[in-house]
Amino acid sequence: MKKTLLIFIGIALFLGLSLMNSYNGLVTLSQNSDKQWAQVETQYQRRFDLIPNLVSSVEASMKQEQKVFADIAQARTQYSGATTVADKTKAASELEGAVGRLLVIMENYPQLLSNENVSKLMDELAGTENRISTERRRFNDEVTNYNLAVKRFPGSIIASLFKFQEKPLFQSVSSADQAPAVKFNN
Repeated sequence: MKKTLLIFIGIALFLGLSLMNSYNGLVTLSQNSDKQWAQVETQYQRRFDLIPNLVSSVEASMKQEQKVFADIAQARTQYSGATTVADKTKAASELEGAVGRLLVIMENYPQLLSNENVSKLMDELAGTENRISTERRRFNDEVTNYNLAVKRFPGSIIASLFKFQEKPLFQSVSSADQAPAVKFNN
């Protein structure tokens, strides 16, 4: 009788510790993916801080390209009002498209590239884009680890008990692989 009770307590203790370990693992993975998204947002903010300076430097030389500047301002506004990862991703992608059009315009105006301020800002923006790419990749790695833990057995049982749900990966917009088109209005 005493031996059976000890076995039962041992099994219950083992199951309780396993449950606690699985739950804590899911919490840790969830927090890691949230933290990594914050890193992506930090780099987005860096981009958003650099772009007005670049636009101001270029704007003085390019009054006729106001639509690109308006698109950049609108994308920044949409991003600041976005509340979900999906909305922020969409707004960031729209900004990338507008910045891409700005870069194509700048290539067509060699005198802009010789401007020291524009050149420095372009270097900063290129570095920021690389950081964003790195942080997005890290975010997707963290989300993948979390999603695997939510899907795999026995984590899937714990996840369903405590309402852990899969998180979306960062995905670029469908047109991200196409070069931006720039048309000059004469």
